[in-house]
Amino acid sequence: MGASFKVLFLVLNFLWFFSEIANGAGMTRHYKFNIKLQNVTRLCHTKSIVSVNGKFPGPPIVAREGDRVVVKMVNHVQNNVTIHWHGIRQLRSGWADGPAYVTQCPIQTGQSYVYNFTITGQRGTLFWHAHISWLRSTLYGPIIILPKKNVPYPFPKPHKEVPIIFGEWWNADPEAVIAQALQNGGGPNVSDAYTINGLPGPLYNCSAKDTFKLKVKPGKTYLLRMINAALNDELFFSIANHTLTVVDVDAIYVKPFKTDTILITPGQTTNLLLKAKPHFPNATFLMAARPYATGQGTFDNSTVAGILQYEQPPKSPFRNLPLFKPTLPSLNDTSFAANFTGKLRSLANARFPANIPQKVDKRFFFTVGLGTNPCPQNQTCQGPNNSTKFSAAVNNVSFVLPTTAMLQAHFFQQSKGVYTTDFPTTPIFPFNYTGTPPNNTMVSNGTKAVVLPFNTSVELVLQDTSILGIESHPLHLHGFNFFVVGQGFGNFDTNKDPPKFNLVDPVERNTVGVPSGGWVAIRFQADNPGVWFMHCHLEVHTSWGLRMAWIVMDGKLPNQKLPPPPSDLPKC
Repeated sequence: MGASFKVLFLVLNFLWFFSEIANGAGMTRHYKFNIKLQNVTRLCHTKSIVSVNGKFPGPPIVAREGDRVVVKMVNHVQNNVTIHWHGIRQLRSGWADGPAYVTQCPIQTGQSYVYNFTITGQRGTLFWHAHISWLRSTLYGPIIILPKKNVPYPFPKPHKEVPIIFGEWWNADPEAVIAQALQNGGGPNVSDAYTINGLPGPLYNCSAKDTFKLKVKPGKTYLLRMINAALNDELFFSIANHTLTVVDVDAIYVKPFKTDTILITPGQTTNLLLKAKPHFPNATFLMAARPYATGQGTFDNSTVAGILQYEQPPKSPFRNLPLFKPTLPSLNDTSFAANFTGKLRSLANARFPANIPQKVDKRFFFTVGLGTNPCPQNQTCQGPNNSTKFSAAVNNVSFVLPTTAMLQAHFFQQSKGVYTTDFPTTPIFPFNYTGTPPNNTMVSNGTKAVVLPFNTSVELVLQDTSILGIESHPLHLHGFNFFVVGQGFGNFDTNKDPPKFNLVDPVERNTVGVPSGGWVAIRFQADNPGVWFMHCHLEVHTSWGLRMAWIVMDGKLPNQKLPPPPSDLPKC
């Protein structure tokens, strides 16, 4: 290359770079994720866990709205691995979404893959986690999305920002736990502890030294970036003698409201403002979380705690301070859950509009809940009875993961033998969904998807069922945010319920709790071509088949089409 051409090349690059900055385009942020084994001790129990870069929880991804994120992932362990960037819209970057056998084949031992995506129109807190089997029990970490440079928050600037990520710890290997459950058809063994930022805290055996401490200064305001990365449990959270202000959920601002306690399901994030007391309070305060449990199965009925500690005034004598504990709702307090979620509203203003689809192109009605599969011959099972295995389904279809990636099959038009597009849009056998369950609880099994033309506006009603007990199900949709336009208890009524929908300022999110013994209605615009997983974020239910896929076709314009896969896309 000639010197003058080199100069021209540099000048053009320079001009392009500055025009991009002027246009508010973001920067590119590079990360390297080495998947490796790491010895970790909790509850006086040491085990080797699958980790990112030897860290537990994993490292944070920090970016601004508009930035491109490039993560090179190298797999140094025996397990197949994928990572999902939970809640990232992945506009036209479905190859980077991460669910194994849906958008990609897993990354095998010794292999690598580069996840490449741009953060568009989102700011707040999300998280990344493994999306294969139960590996997300240790493979998870925060995604912190700051507003664009010089763009303020729509609330007072906090003194400090603190990620608080809930997890679940097993002394056993969680891969063995779910493998055993799927083999014998019973419920999996429950976890031994919940954790805050990887630490179980003082209420567990042998864990006083493993306690998360949040140190605050009197009078200052803190932004708590709450993430529920637990596998199987919705959680109530509260800080003794302090009020919290909810300002953001799932990386979307909400109308701020005050509360003593929040409910957060697996897959959800919540940003809270905590205003410290104006003067040193002569006390310390527990922050605690414990489950909201509605199903009939066993669950980890324990409490994780951290400590809120005020900075002492200078020269004050050291003394043991009283410790205040929060009061949390009872384990099955469904009315608290309904009241709390009912307070969530989009800002819906000129700066942060809520673009709810006002007209609906396609309506769907999906039942979500448990069911059974027959026990294999010559085997005794531990399902609801010894001749059945536990299962879970959407519209009575228990989703079977294919052995190759659906997105590749779709893109190259090779779906034959991988999936079918006959997923039922309404239940095949209607029944009294929240009344007396039918005698036959058997599910059908298959790899079925729903096809949507580009830009279809969708209304979806998700209805809990009483089969093997009513239960709250946190449903997560990949590739989209949706608006929660209505929810209620009992069976959804096509005539009476839609007139009550909120089409003005409903909350916008990526994971919603289907109420226990009730229904929720969501709307979204299918403006993102690709194959998008939708599943319960209680990992046991996902393993049992409470999952399905949406296939969104390309639009007519170039910027409405899914680009071809990257050259390093893993092979099955």
